[in-house]
Amino acid sequence: MKTLLVSAALAASFIAPAAANAQALPPAVVAVVDLDKIQNECTACKSAATSLRGQITSLQNREKALAAPLQTEQKSIQTAIDALNGKEPDAALQARIKAFQAKQQAGATEIQTTQQKIQNNQRYVQKQIQDKLNPIYSDIMRKRGATIMVEVGATLATAASLDVTNDVLTALNAALPSVSVNAPAAAAASTSKNDGR
Repeated sequence: MKTLLVSAALAASFIAPAAANAQALPPAVVAVVDLDKIQNECTACKSAATSLRGQITSLQNREKALAAPLQTEQKSIQTAIDALNGKEPDAALQARIKAFQAKQQAGATEIQTTQQKIQNNQRYVQKQIQDKLNPIYSDIMRKRGATIMVEVGATLATAASLDVTNDVLTALNAALPSVSVNAPAAAAASTSKNDGR
């Protein structure tokens, strides 16, 4: 029994310092930031969003412009094929079919290339913003004495005093008044390679 009591006392002597050391850590000082608000209200973000929407609208208009004559041609070719009643198309109709398929493929390639360019532009805009935000986060954490910063959407509830969104927004607007909405060819190529992983 004495051995058991001595063992328990010895174990307690090891646990007590470990618990005291764990208690010695300073309490976390938390700051929260609303990234949706940042993205919707920063000057460069709003300008970039407008430009990117314009690029998307241009793509949609081009898609319609390409589709209309192709649909007309497809109907015309289908009518000619139906009129054959199962017979083989002559050389002229076969040439029309080949020309139609080539136009259709060229249009699809053009649309796909433009979509990829817009996606690269979107990623390039996001990268420019993120590159400026990272040092801003660190600076605001230092100024506020925060040891952790979290996105407000990842929290259940926060006190208004923890919100540093306006500080981040002000700093971002000062550091990044505008962004380029056209990714350079080198950035577009490296983004495409990274997406392929």
